[in-house]
Amino acid sequence: MEYVLKTKELCKNYKSFKVLKGLTMNVPAGSIYGFVGKNGAGKTTLIRLVCGLQRPDSGGFELYGVKDTDREISASRRRMGAVVETPSLYLDMTAVDNLKQQYRILGLPSFDGIDSLLKMVGLEDTGKKKAKNFSLGMRQRLGIAVALCGDPDFLVLDEPINGLDPQGIIEIRELILKLNRERKITVLISSHILDELSKLATHYGFIDGGRIVREMSAEELEAACRKCIRMNVTDTSVLARVLDDMGYEYVIKDDTHADVYDQPNITKLTLALANEKCEVISMEEHDESLESFYISLLGGSKNE
Repeated sequence: MEYVLKTKELCKNYKSFKVLKGLTMNVPAGSIYGFVGKNGAGKTTLIRLVCGLQRPDSGGFELYGVKDTDREISASRRRMGAVVETPSLYLDMTAVDNLKQQYRILGLPSFDGIDSLLKMVGLEDTGKKKAKNFSLGMRQRLGIAVALCGDPDFLVLDEPINGLDPQGIIEIRELILKLNRERKITVLISSHILDELSKLATHYGFIDGGRIVREMSAEELEAACRKCIRMNVTDTSVLARVLDDMGYEYVIKDDTHADVYDQPNITKLTLALANEKCEVISMEEHDESLESFYISLLGGSKNE
């Protein structure tokens, strides 16, 4: 698999406070990578390191296969666009003038493409309205347009839906999906809002206490959060034999508990178990939410 970003044992301290503690992560090319963690977990620090705004104390990373210590890292960073923490905008300028200023900073030869950028982010009709009079969602979309000025193929967004109303969240979500699908841009999104990320992400990295707790694909996360019938029986070895005979998918949790997937015929299943002298103590539908899955991950991590 090809990776846009790979980090290895990244560490960053602020005086005596350890923010990143050996963080290792891999962002596949073409993915929408949900970088998930509570506030203070180290998400923004990682982004600042990758963008070159800070340097790691130890460890390193590769961007498009170029190590952060190589001279060529500057060229790799020019393939990136980023909105870190809050959009960097000139509030007394219009949307067009903000993009023109970014074009000048990047040394681009003409202003070609500005109109299409504004149309892409839904700000083509803002005219002479200054950015200070934009809604929070409009500012966020303008910030993304600024990040796209250099025609990057890797976009990094730090908490892009923080504080947005439901309509603003939908607009940002649709924009990110459009950039990924139509322009093939790899997107790294940091967020603590799992439910919204689940509508976007193809891959996830869960961070806690400055370390990656787990990386997984959207398919793996969906499988981990599947609906099932959680059964409590007197003997799961008997249950397993019966379920195998009936062709049902299941996972044995311990000696008395198992999760049964699909939609088993409860009457046939309980009768078959009774014939094998296995009693059903209880059964209930179980559907682990993204939030409870993340909490269970944190419960298994060790914070220093």
